[in-house]
Amino acid sequence: MRPSQAIKRGNVDLEKPVNKLNKSFVLQKRITLVLTLLLLGILSPLRAQEDRVAFDQGTTYFLADVAVTGKISYNEQTVITFAGLQKGQEVTVPGEEISNAIKKLGKLGLFSEIDFYVNKIAGDSIWLELAIVELPKLSEVKFTGVKKGKVEGLIKDTGLTKGKIVNENLVTTTKNYVENKYKKDGFYSTKVNIVTSADTTAGENHVKMLVQVDRGKKIKVREIEFTGNEQFTDVKLKRAMKNTKEKHIYRFFKTSKFIKDKYKEDLTSVVNKYKASGYRDARVVSDTVIFDQERKDLSIKIQMEEGRKYYFGDIKFIGNTVYSDQGLGRLLGIKKGDVYNGVLLEQRIADKTKPDGEDITNLYQNNGYLFSNINAVETRTYNDTIDFEIRIVEGPIAYFNKISVVGNDKTNDRVIYRELRTKPGEKYSKETLVRTVREIGQLGFFDPEAIEPKFKNVDAGAGTVDIEYNLVEKGSSQIELQGGYGGGGFIGTLGLSFNNFSMRNLFNKDAYRPLPMGDGQKVSLRLQGSQYFQTYSLSFSEPWFGGKKPIQFSSSLSYSKQYYFASTGVDRSRSFNIISGSIGVAKRLQVPDDYFVLSHAVSFQYYDLHNYNTGLFTFGDGSARNLAYTIGISRNNKGVNPIFPTYGSEFSLTGKFTLPYSMFNGIDYNALQYQEEYKLRNTTGANIPQANGQGDILPGQYIDPNGNRADTYQQAALDQSKYDQKRFNWLEYYKIKFKADWYTKIYGKLVMRSLGEFGYLGYYDKARGLVPFERFYLGGDGLANFAMDGREVIQLRGYPNNSLSSADGGSIYNKFSLELRYPITMKAAASIFVLGFLEGGASYDNFSEYNPFVLKRSAGMGLRIFMPAFGLLGIDFGYGFDPLTGATKPNGMETHFIIGQQF
Repeated sequence: MRPSQAIKRGNVDLEKPVNKLNKSFVLQKRITLVLTLLLLGILSPLRAQEDRVAFDQGTTYFLADVAVTGKISYNEQTVITFAGLQKGQEVTVPGEEISNAIKKLGKLGLFSEIDFYVNKIAGDSIWLELAIVELPKLSEVKFTGVKKGKVEGLIKDTGLTKGKIVNENLVTTTKNYVENKYKKDGFYSTKVNIVTSADTTAGENHVKMLVQVDRGKKIKVREIEFTGNEQFTDVKLKRAMKNTKEKHIYRFFKTSKFIKDKYKEDLTSVVNKYKASGYRDARVVSDTVIFDQERKDLSIKIQMEEGRKYYFGDIKFIGNTVYSDQGLGRLLGIKKGDVYNGVLLEQRIADKTKPDGEDITNLYQNNGYLFSNINAVETRTYNDTIDFEIRIVEGPIAYFNKISVVGNDKTNDRVIYRELRTKPGEKYSKETLVRTVREIGQLGFFDPEAIEPKFKNVDAGAGTVDIEYNLVEKGSSQIELQGGYGGGGFIGTLGLSFNNFSMRNLFNKDAYRPLPMGDGQKVSLRLQGSQYFQTYSLSFSEPWFGGKKPIQFSSSLSYSKQYYFASTGVDRSRSFNIISGSIGVAKRLQVPDDYFVLSHAVSFQYYDLHNYNTGLFTFGDGSARNLAYTIGISRNNKGVNPIFPTYGSEFSLTGKFTLPYSMFNGIDYNALQYQEEYKLRNTTGANIPQANGQGDILPGQYIDPNGNRADTYQQAALDQSKYDQKRFNWLEYYKIKFKADWYTKIYGKLVMRSLGEFGYLGYYDKARGLVPFERFYLGGDGLANFAMDGREVIQLRGYPNNSLSSADGGSIYNKFSLELRYPITMKAAASIFVLGFLEGGASYDNFSEYNPFVLKRSAGMGLRIFMPAFGLLGIDFGYGFDPLTGATKPNGMETHFIIGQQF
């Protein structure tokens, strides 16, 4: 027998939470009042026998103390505070104070039992005991019947984290969530069983959870049958159903599965198809879904009522004062007598599929009328004609008030705020808001899919609105680590890119976490080498040079050294060095619009050869200098995600020019080859046998084109090495490049990319000719490991690397490409999409060979994975339809690995 009397005790019932993922719950306490009312005459003997404390029903006491007992991990005083009790307060036994304390503790959702006892009563003071038992906590959760790659996502979605309070509600909501999730994917017979067991290894009051998932078979649609349709065939109506499809062997890209919500959307799409063709009264009379237990599939029967065909009548605008009827009519684009199209009418008023669409609502929204409201109302229907009124409530002009940004844990506020186009006090513009979201996404520091502008304090009376941009930081630095075997053995590459660097904190030791970050600058370091070459490069860019305007400053410096490599090994007495540097600025323009950027750059390369005679260069000892100015203009409105743009385009036109040295250096390059200085002589210091076998060529004597002794320098052959050293002492050329890149959303998440490129390398002086540098090499994966001659490598999949250009590279190329892209996931940790491509291109040595319609064609498919820490990775499988030069059969299948290439 317990020595103290029980006042209240009971059990805890579970109540369903408001939020399925945040499973706090309320414990409803059934309170049993055990009131020992003893007659005064027998109270004393009972007290003596059982040592109990007597009290009077409904008596008020002062609370002297509360002792907390039971299975708990919380501090005793914390529990008392949660109960709302404190020493010295008046409590009535039994009364509201004890009842309220139990309710408060129950609402915490932490305890399975809550009991109050009286330990002692002395005069007007009372000592209570609070006995509680905590609910068990989750120590481990396991899933069976689920793919390993899905487990982490399910744990995150259900909130089954370590330390979670385990109760009936958690078990029930987890079971329902998992079942519903798989039912949405077409597994209608999914069953989930959840088992909990004590985990003694994790400590007292901990349990393990085992979630057993039996998906069953996916329910597919065997047949869709329409009745009552005369204007459209079954095939056309089925085509309008984008999510619910019949199962067929040939169906690859859109699997057949039945999802109730998507099916209801498809019924609306069927009705909209009628409305888009004039049948305003079309409706689904009935739809029946029949499940076949034996076949484990279902059939759908849909009965249509088409109605008659209608036409637009008079369309009047009511309430418009800002824009004229004529202007709104042109934007509406619908005239009297046109076939009725309810879908088009809705889109021209407010296109919900395009946030930046050209519709009447956006016309008002982009000019400050945030509170405008536009509706199309049928005013009269006669015969087959419908009159409409477009009723417009313009409302007051709204202005941006407070603009704030949250979620940028690493990036400094000023880096984001300088990109914001929504300024406090300026007129509200939806277009500006959408553009700001794009600009933030283009920074590359945040998850572009998670950027969310929230409207706060929308006040129509004051005409103001606050905007809060919610951001999610993502890793902005990248590491490139590669290794492989080339012609000269192992080649290793280490690259580091810090894309949100802070140069101003370079000497601030407190800013190193592990490096000073947050100012939006970019620093890249790349090291590459093997036993016969090494390359070191460093680059830096500042997007807001000076801090006041979007003027990007960039600079780079690199050094390369290559030794001669032959089958016998590396010859370090023969080397080739390149020192290069560049400085550039790019400014955002305002005309024609502020998507245009004008860029300038000056670059210099110094090529230094020491006894390096190869097929690449005609002179083995000497040097060449390449001082060039590059100017470019580009327009980029791709948005929002730079990894996977779904709309917009990018155009660029660049020209790279050296000085026309031949115009002012006083050298006649046409006559240069006839000068004695550039004639071939025996400079070996020893006799050389003549080719005809008749004696030797003595040191200093001339050599004719046949390898024999020449009597005069006019008869001697041209010393090509010396001649080319003079011709290419300072490189002289110009290079023009054009690129057009479009992104178009085809349907849903399916995006088409259209790409066209053109490049031309020219010269100023025909006698001087084309330089052996800066050439175009077409074909393959487009990756250039190291290039000692300034070449440009252009991707064309389905063919070996550089196989579509001559050995010396082309001076002209063009390329055309079509890609269909579909995203698998666009999460910040990893963005993955698949693609299919068609492309063609060609390279030419001169303009007389140029024919843009004769191309090397290919097709294939590929996969891209972008991870912030490693950049872009991918693989392509391409089939070349045309033969290589000298071959007679199509090139066939090629596999290409993509590392760090542009998107």
